[in-house]
Amino acid sequence: MTQQGDNWWDKLYDESEPDDPAPTVSGDTLDDHFDTTPRAVPATVTERDLPPQVPLPYDPVAYDPVPQVPATPAPPPAPPPASVPAPPSASPAPSAAPVRPSPPPPAPVPGPAPWEAPRDPGPRTFPGPPPAAPPVETPTVQVPVLQEPEAPEEPEAVTAPAHDLTVEVSVPRPRVGFVGSRPPTYEAEPTALPVARPGELAELVADTVLDGARYGSCTLRAASVRGDSARYRGEPRRDALLTARFGHDETALVLVAVAAGSRAAEGAHLAAADACHWIAEAVCRSHTRLSEDIRSGRRGDLKSGLHRLTDRTYGKLRARAAERGLAPDEYTATLRCLLVPADPECRTRVFFGIGGGGLFRLRDGAWQDLEPLLPEPAAVTGAPVVGFGSPPPVPEATEEGDRFTMDLGITTAPPLIEDPVPPPAEPFRFRASVARAGDTLLLASPGLAEPMRGEPALAHELAARWGDAEPPGLAAFLADTQLRVTGYADDRTGVAVWEA
Repeated sequence: MTQQGDNWWDKLYDESEPDDPAPTVSGDTLDDHFDTTPRAVPATVTERDLPPQVPLPYDPVAYDPVPQVPATPAPPPAPPPASVPAPPSASPAPSAAPVRPSPPPPAPVPGPAPWEAPRDPGPRTFPGPPPAAPPVETPTVQVPVLQEPEAPEEPEAVTAPAHDLTVEVSVPRPRVGFVGSRPPTYEAEPTALPVARPGELAELVADTVLDGARYGSCTLRAASVRGDSARYRGEPRRDALLTARFGHDETALVLVAVAAGSRAAEGAHLAAADACHWIAEAVCRSHTRLSEDIRSGRRGDLKSGLHRLTDRTYGKLRARAAERGLAPDEYTATLRCLLVPADPECRTRVFFGIGGGGLFRLRDGAWQDLEPLLPEPAAVTGAPVVGFGSPPPVPEATEEGDRFTMDLGITTAPPLIEDPVPPPAEPFRFRASVARAGDTLLLASPGLAEPMRGEPALAHELAARWGDAEPPGLAAFLADTQLRVTGYADDRTGVAVWEA
């Protein structure tokens, strides 16, 4: 290769003229250039010979999503000229290594980009979100929209977000009040729980029991509440309540049993629960016959049959007392029951039981005491029963027909006679009555019957609340049952039947 060709290659990569837009065209031929190429390649390439490294826009180190604004505002650079393809032999212009600027101060505001058109700086009340920001949440404050004049003026439902939705209930919440001149001494809500022992957790009873139903033409409400005194002392509720339905369709029979244990007995709540369960089992086995007798109006059969079932229940209570090593009067309870047929054509209501309590009827805005009258002890008459306490009669002849002619005076052992089962301490109570439309029948334990008879304000308040045609709900009935009266702090159990 000639010296002229070498000079051409040197001029092509010479750095003395970096601003030359294009190499000088000489008169050399293509063959001459081709011949000088092998020996013109440098043996080693140094870092000096390489073009400077320019950071890419997506470099994780050099990329900064926040636009860097210099501290001193500078005039925007001129827009780049239209891209013109450069010849392949053009050498890239060297540039200095990039230096990452320091974070700008928050004071200066960046100006518009060179490629953006100038914007109208109008008034802005709220700063708008950036383009890449997530959507703004739905505002919680709603602005009323004016309706067009031609649209009908109808109230529009304003829909609020789910987390701001508020439901206003206009129905007042039932509250426990009191009647009389002053409130009772004890608190209106439970305070202490009864003591629980290992192995006796099944014997625990709840503070309050609430139940209800609707059959035929009547609506039933039942509630049993621990008294204020028992709540304060942490004693269990001694009243027991049981509601049950036996049978199906029109032949079904509804039983409500209310029992109250003795205040002095330790296991009074257990005796009350046993009395309710055992009388329910007895009625369940005979509910078909009882339902037929009620719908047929056989009063005598009902009284004798229910009397027999009640005596069996108290016989089991005495047997349970013997198992526990207690006296019969230490494991007993008063028992009052109400039978209501599900047949809408039958309005006969049957009451039976033993012990204290009350049976009331609200008719025409006034209470009537339906408690069956008990016979006086002197009015009980009758001859002694043969076989119980009287000697057996002497036979006049043998089985073969031979008559005794003489008494040899031989003494014989008396026959073994068991003692009869003692009757309950109080006589059996029974009443069957026909209800009218609008009547309200109330079966009460002693804790509710005593203030009904002793405090006229309580009877007047319940008559005002239950005089409406619509029976109260369960919550309202519970609040009515807990109307407090000074001096009456025992358990309360009430069962009310509204006649449609």
